[in-house]
Amino acid sequence: MKTIPSGMTVEEFVAWASQPENDERRFELDRGEPIEVLPHGELHGFVCWLVIAALTEYVNRRGSGYLLTNNSGLIVTRDPDTVCGPDVMVFLGHWAPEQTRCGYVERGPDLIVEVFSPSDKPGRLNRRIEQYHCLGVPLVWVVFPEERTVTVCRPIEFPKVLDETDDLSGNGVLPDFSCPVRNLFVLPGSQPAPTQP
Repeated sequence: MKTIPSGMTVEEFVAWASQPENDERRFELDRGEPIEVLPHGELHGFVCWLVIAALTEYVNRRGSGYLLTNNSGLIVTRDPDTVCGPDVMVFLGHWAPEQTRCGYVERGPDLIVEVFSPSDKPGRLNRRIEQYHCLGVPLVWVVFPEERTVTVCRPIEFPKVLDETDDLSGNGVLPDFSCPVRNLFVLPGSQPAPTQP
């Protein structure tokens, strides 16, 4: 097996990750070091879909904004370079694709959602949240499918844990957004949550 290089820039990382031997693998760049990301599993994907559905309904109702999903690349630091693949990013403005050679996003979204999976490492997740805030992201949700909770993270505030008895709000970032936390964990065959009037 080839040694994974370190000290890479974003542009070097894109070229390296695009090599034929990496076709079936997915990587992120953590302070210049490529980190292989393992597949997350069915529950993770389903909860991502429920989150995306709730946020898509919100964006459509507003008539502006958009989502990026499927681990779209986000450059969170330079020198050393770090590229993360958030599960969901929400932008409330108009579509403005980056004009970078690699095509990754370099501006902070209004909201990032990470859906936790057993392969995630808490220390690395906490560092990512700090990096998101340093990039200017005002709101991060970490969704925990096994615990059926959402941790709301805002800069210079203690994280707040919401359970299925709570409502998730936009925290002043997503105007007029509201969603029962339990709606993010309605699995196939289970009783759907009552709709709001």
